[in-house]
Amino acid sequence: MKIEELQDALVSSAAFAGVGVVVFTAAFWIMTKVAPFSFRKEIEEDHNVALGVIVAGVLIGLALIISAAIHG
Repeated sequence: MKIEELQDALVSSAAFAGVGVVVFTAAFWIMTKVAPFSFRKEIEEDHNVALGVIVAGVLIGLALIISAAIHG
């Protein structure tokens, strides 16, 4: 592999990673604004494990969708 190809691959990877992080962050922000309650209060103060599991599942699913979209 030539150095130019490696540089192109690194730039592409960084760009796609940046796009993925921005989309992931925006989706999480929207999810917290749409919910009628505070995620932080429910999970930290009220120890709502079920909400933590649901949020984790949504975030993992979102990450898989973003990964598949970037991968093509």
